[in-house]
Amino acid sequence: MHINNQIFGNIMAVILPLFLFSAFDLSAQSSEVQSKANSKARIAFGSCNNQDEPQPLWPAIAAAQPDLWIWLGDNIYADTHNMDTLANKYSRQQQQAGYRQLVQSASITGTWDDHDFGYNDAGGEFAQKAQSQQLFLDFMGVPANAPVRKQEGIYRSYTFGEGKQKVKVFLLDTRYHRDKFKKFFGLYLPNYSGDILGEAQWQWLEQELANSDAQINIIASGMQILPNGHAYTSWSAFPKARKRLLKLLENTHPANPVLLSGDRHVGELAKIKLEGYQQPIYEITSSGMTHHREPSKSGNRYRVGEQVGALNFGIFDIAWGEKQANVTMQIRGVGNEVLLEQKLKFNTYTGSDVNM
Repeated sequence: MHINNQIFGNIMAVILPLFLFSAFDLSAQSSEVQSKANSKARIAFGSCNNQDEPQPLWPAIAAAQPDLWIWLGDNIYADTHNMDTLANKYSRQQQQAGYRQLVQSASITGTWDDHDFGYNDAGGEFAQKAQSQQLFLDFMGVPANAPVRKQEGIYRSYTFGEGKQKVKVFLLDTRYHRDKFKKFFGLYLPNYSGDILGEAQWQWLEQELANSDAQINIIASGMQILPNGHAYTSWSAFPKARKRLLKLLENTHPANPVLLSGDRHVGELAKIKLEGYQQPIYEITSSGMTHHREPSKSGNRYRVGEQVGALNFGIFDIAWGEKQANVTMQIRGVGNEVLLEQKLKFNTYTGSDVNM
């Protein structure tokens, strides 16, 4: 799939002299977002949002004034094989007052995880996955004639901005083609031969990464990528696929990659050193918009700092300079309290990254 088809199919785009966020997958109930031309951009993101529970984070998210909101999965909790039930639960979330307010001011896009895809731990075996895909794309406001409507899986990418202020967002689908988890008495075991993305998505991702001329490349996954201490419901449960993804980054070498993820009901930062990059590649996980668990001190040898065991959402701030971008990644809580933070400097002059 060619990126230009993705852009023109899925984005109501406008071009401004500097940097902007145009209307991505605007939810159906929203009006067109007014774009801002300046040298700063803010992305907010989150996951694990139960439509039937209180949703106290939306006022803080709206107050942060993001240009773009990225759903990272479990955007609703459907847990059903009934597509009417799934549609009704999406509708309930669309009518949530705080979310409606955000949709009026920010562009909306995202990916899914198991509970909005179908049910707990659902993967490629889910019989209603094609119908679920169309309902998900309806929720995101994706046009009826968009190319993603005709493919198997919701993976897609967006490039926005221009010149030396360009960002590309890759939205991975870790459900539609994913092999089954291996379990033993309720414990997750590594599926050493299993895959997550499916070959068509792998080929698409390789082409998109290799062809990216963006200064920052954001890769969004419903499941965590870096942790490998335990085979949770993460990429660690599929070691071959995890290794392939990291090797793909090394081989295609997109400028300044950053990983976003959800699912784990905690906030977390992690980093890994990959060949060809001067500074580590970071993953920021935001999970637990309506519920969370206690933080853990184990399970992730790549963790930076402590897990955040509180309701949270993520912030990704970009301040563009002439030759570099200053990036601030945060996990925030109710009231916009900063619970976790990492600052980075990205070289945008040569397209390579630099140390802090």
